[in-house]
Amino acid sequence: MPSDDFAARLRTAVARHIGAPGTIFNLNRLTGGANKTTWSFDAEVAGARHPFILQLASAGIADVPQELLDLSPHLTAEQDARYMIAAVNHGVPAPRVRAIFDDADGLGPGYVTERVEGETLAPRILREERFTRARSLMAAQCGEILAKIHRIPLAEVPFLKHQDAAAQVAAQRKVLDYFDFRLPAIEMGLKWAAENLPKNPRLTAVHGDFRHGNFIVGEEGIRLVLDWEIGQSGDPMQDLGWLCVKTWRFGGPRPVGGFGAREDLFAAYEKASGHAVDPAHVRFWEAFGSVKWALGCLRMGIRGSEESGVERCAIGRRIEEPLWDFLNLIEGRD
Repeated sequence: MPSDDFAARLRTAVARHIGAPGTIFNLNRLTGGANKTTWSFDAEVAGARHPFILQLASAGIADVPQELLDLSPHLTAEQDARYMIAAVNHGVPAPRVRAIFDDADGLGPGYVTERVEGETLAPRILREERFTRARSLMAAQCGEILAKIHRIPLAEVPFLKHQDAAAQVAAQRKVLDYFDFRLPAIEMGLKWAAENLPKNPRLTAVHGDFRHGNFIVGEEGIRLVLDWEIGQSGDPMQDLGWLCVKTWRFGGPRPVGGFGAREDLFAAYEKASGHAVDPAHVRFWEAFGSVKWALGCLRMGIRGSEESGVERCAIGRRIEEPLWDFLNLIEGRD
């Protein structure tokens, strides 16, 4: 349960930034991850009750070893909010930011967005009958949404860190060296990625974690795209490839998030963006994404063993799955 002091500070912040009286109802903590703590609440503003989401930066990022802190992009809470504001302004279904906190609010770095109802759990979206129509639409919707994200002018989001494919491969090599974990399939994956870097990619804004699990979905398809905090500037095909990584299919039978075909994703992206999609270019990011997730499993597993955390240890045990996916991909199999 939140403390009375916390709720009072939130009410004052809502009244200050969104509108009086800011009275808070149904304040419930949803998650407490390594990077953000998320709350759901309603607030009275100008005589009506409105649904909101509160996200506060957590101290968990300090648990990342100092040597690894700058290897991957990570936005501050304010930058995260500014990125979502820019996305909404360009037609992307991102959360609508209503308040960005400052020191006077006494809540720490964070922001408030409007709350959108819908389903986020991939197994339900992929298996329940009520999402049958949504599944038929989502690959094309993803292509259209990604085209809009990639059109966001970089001048509007100057805080995005640039990271091309070579820099990402080098960063993952540093992760592997830091943990001194030697597995031939990972070594092969990093060597393959370094030797097959995309040639002359475009430079655009990139979501960075565009995948099943970061969508709010209704029966009509994708309502909202979540989790913008690892946004960056780089190769836009990174987003298309990451979406197709087999891990993010959650057991679904189709290559795009378990719900769609690559052809539908690519055709929609080409139509909306005006840029042709080279399937081999996307496949690089899909294959490298599998290697990157294998290293993510390594990091999760080591942290889980240090904390005696069952969930992270269970993720760590799955390190061989994305490596198997990588080997299949580079041999032409899904």
